[in-house]
Amino acid sequence: MGFLDGILGRSKPPEADLDVLFSVPQAVISLQLEGFMPTGSGSVCFRDVEGQADDAVMADAEKIITSSAGSTVSRSDDRFGFHWLTVTRADADVSGLTADLHAVNSSLADAGFGTSLLCSTFAFTTPSGEPFGLVYLYKRGTFYPFAPDGGERRDNALELQVRGVIAGDVPVEPDLTKWLAIWGAPGLS
Repeated sequence: MGFLDGILGRSKPPEADLDVLFSVPQAVISLQLEGFMPTGSGSVCFRDVEGQADDAVMADAEKIITSSAGSTVSRSDDRFGFHWLTVTRADADVSGLTADLHAVNSSLADAGFGTSLLCSTFAFTTPSGEPFGLVYLYKRGTFYPFAPDGGERRDNALELQVRGVIAGDVPVEPDLTKWLAIWGAPGLS
């Protein structure tokens, strides 16, 4: 940020710390001890960029991921117009899934689309079999739990419980108002 930016109140958005994704496998161990099971599915959510430049980057990332054994990739859009690229690993290997999602994120960031990245999700099932997600916010560099509870309601008590479980493993978002509901996210509905 330059001198004039400081005077005029402009700020540069922070760079996403993509390497923090590699702390997820440790959080998964803590979650598994509490009965949460990884589904082997995770997604990257991003805003569309005008033109087809981001489409080419996504196609390249898909080729890289599908070349690794046991990974499938799909694309979808949510009702808010955000794009999702979902990676599913048949073996539910969280370390491999983390590497796959990191590759997608890095591809977009390296191509200049880092500001378009919104979040990444890792899908789980709760001990009672309900969907549950661990969400990484790029612009904050933090994680938060998301527990949809049928329709468009959340299980806030479960989310707070999970915060305590993962707090020593990943940077948890301290501002609860930033724990956004991501209705319709792949693997979490």
